[in-house]
Amino acid sequence: MNPVSARLLNQQLIGSQFTFPHDVVEWMGALQAQDYKMMRWAVAMRCKRPSLKAFTKDYNAGRIVRTHLFRTTWQLVAGEDLLWMLDLCRESALRGLHSWMKTNGVSIPEAEQEAVQQVFADLLSRKKSALKEDFASALLDKGMDMSDQRLSYHMRLAEYSGLLCSGDLTPLRRTCALVADKLPGARSLPREEALALLTRKYFRSHGPATLQDFAWWSGLGLNDCRKGMEDLGSELIRERWKRMDLFSHQDSRIRGFRSGCVHLLPPYDEYLIGYKTRHVVLHPDHSHRAHNNSGIFWPVLLRDGEVIGNWNTSGGPVEVDLFNEKASLNEEALQNEINRYNLFIGR
Repeated sequence: MNPVSARLLNQQLIGSQFTFPHDVVEWMGALQAQDYKMMRWAVAMRCKRPSLKAFTKDYNAGRIVRTHLFRTTWQLVAGEDLLWMLDLCRESALRGLHSWMKTNGVSIPEAEQEAVQQVFADLLSRKKSALKEDFASALLDKGMDMSDQRLSYHMRLAEYSGLLCSGDLTPLRRTCALVADKLPGARSLPREEALALLTRKYFRSHGPATLQDFAWWSGLGLNDCRKGMEDLGSELIRERWKRMDLFSHQDSRIRGFRSGCVHLLPPYDEYLIGYKTRHVVLHPDHSHRAHNNSGIFWPVLLRDGEVIGNWNTSGGPVEVDLFNEKASLNEEALQNEINRYNLFIGR
């Protein structure tokens, strides 16, 4: 078994099986989406032909939504999956949020939360999408003047209550919409069925991976994660690799890898952040170049699935910085990837 090539295949980074952005997101289960601009490339690079127009179409139609789910951070999920995923993660997400609020000396009474969410709902009954300042203005009209931080907490609570999700895509700024309007086809599932489905989505798209990787990614407890894996039974295939038990789904791919591939991964990409143990593709000596201990991830360069450098672009040409200046790199493959990225952003 080669877990590196298998992950490239199953994460759709080589030999993508999908044309449409929604289908990529549905396959992956969830994609990390801290970076509002680069999340688009994270999805598009996993499509057969990256297209910003196609991503925008699926996003605005509610086929892809951006919201806070696992580990109280941003993810992209398929619109039809939002409600059952939210039911699974709500308890742990609220624990994390309330911990942050306590640390910052913020307490929000239930009556205030209900009143604020009613204002949100009333505003969005008149507008398809709203910016944060639209909410602030609507609250002020009702005599509720609050700090930016407090409003942020209210918006997060409205997400966890199933009221708000992402609105239409804009170049730089987040908008919000009502879940009921944006996702009329979203469904809830019995918890056991939802847990099994989430487990299946993770291991088919992220495998080979460990139990601990799944627990990290989902934010669920180890007992829940074990239960989900047990319920899949023979769907999961276990293999021993370097003293680790790695699991793949029966639908995962293990063939189709060709050497010489190069990828420009955006910050917070699932290829790294989707695992607790990252040394499979990232040498520990270089981990500080890919992320810090505060959860900040930077764009990285892959060669045949291994992280070997960083890349960046600030409106100009893509620049590459290798961890080891003597590292060999297929220049043609690198230029092809740069061209693919430039074409995607319209440069």
